Amino acid sequence: MSLFKKDRLPSVSGKIENVLGANTSFTGTIQSDENIRIDGVYQGHIETAGNVIVGPSAKVLADIVANAVQVWGAVKGNITAQGRLEILPAGRIWGDIRVGSLLIDEGGVFRGQCIMGGEHVEPLLLPDMAKKPEMAPAEEAEDETMEAEAPDAEMTQVSSEEEETTTDS
Repeated sequence: MSLFKKDRLPSVSGKIENVLGANTSFTGTIQSDENIRIDGVYQGHIETAGNVIVGPSAKVLADIVANAVQVWGAVKGNITAQGRLEILPAGRIWGDIRVGSLLIDEGGVFRGQCIMGGEHVEPLLLPDMAKKPEMAPAEEAEDETMEAEAPDAEMTQVSSEEEETTTDS
């Protein structure tokens, strides 16, 4: 048994109660409290309190709301997972995701936007940015120009004082 298994089979915790077979096509809405596995072609909306497995041969055009989602096939649509979203080596997702955690195996593809973690997470602010008020770009350029000119003015003033000192001797 190797540490990194490339050939692992799709699995979720608990029994899979709802299966859409590989040679099956379905359009509509699926609502369930149990786990769902899709191996065929599905178009519509999936909502479950359980988990969803999108099998290797599956083509899903749907929004998915579930506890956890594993994608081995292709999904075009938005995914909301309370827990974990796994995109396995042959998995493909085109759409936005909102997840508790995300795993993308090597070879997996994700095209879209991702929102992870808690909703009340504060953005990171650097200490200098928190103290310094925001300036408009024109003000920043003016501020930099003034800082650049200041040393020259001091140098001119020092030079004229040196001249006076040397002439008095």
